[in-house]
Amino acid sequence: MSRRLVSLTLDTLEDLPRPCRRCVFWELDPVSAERACAAGDPGLEKEAWVSQTLLEWGSCGKLAYVDGMPAGFVMYAPPAYVPRSMAFPTSPVSADAALLMTAHVVPAFAGGGLGRMLVQGVARDLTKRGIKAIEAFGDAKFGDADDLVSGGCVAPADFFLSVGFKTVRPHPRHPRLRLELRTALSWKSDVEYALEKLLGSMSPESLLRPVRPAPATRSTTG
Repeated sequence: MSRRLVSLTLDTLEDLPRPCRRCVFWELDPVSAERACAAGDPGLEKEAWVSQTLLEWGSCGKLAYVDGMPAGFVMYAPPAYVPRSMAFPTSPVSADAALLMTAHVVPAFAGGGLGRMLVQGVARDLTKRGIKAIEAFGDAKFGDADDLVSGGCVAPADFFLSVGFKTVRPHPRHPRLRLELRTALSWKSDVEYALEKLLGSMSPESLLRPVRPAPATRSTTG
């Protein structure tokens, strides 16, 4: 099974799940988002937001592919680019942090470490750009029937906690969470983890096979 991480571009934007591709919950303020949805094509607004953010700020998302299939994504930006970020009771985002707007892993690929892989990809990108931390608004009651406002666009708080975020401002519904980038970059890489898992599953006998001595070489002097 091959896994790869790529940056969000106008081309890879088309690989987002269809509802996410047309969602402008984060990209527009509530009034503008409602107007865009009423107009019938919020996908154009999302494309315009991605285009402007890429041009002015740079990479604002990561997609994970498993065997060539889109398996998950995250989107992130400075809070100044995310009008919805001021609409939460636990706002504002800290001045030294970028906002991880949303995160999603396709259910068929859940539980395979893709969430952590995506977050670490964000951490690597933001560290190069001098940013110290990622913050996110989580949904502590994700999936509740009364979730009519965010429509699932706010990722579960449990997801953020599971990939290393810590709560910095509690709230019964929308806590604000934070991940120091130096913490994310200290995680073992997927390759190291896979190797450790492989070695751990092998018996001591197979690990201690006798090593064939190297053939002797004759030394010469000039």
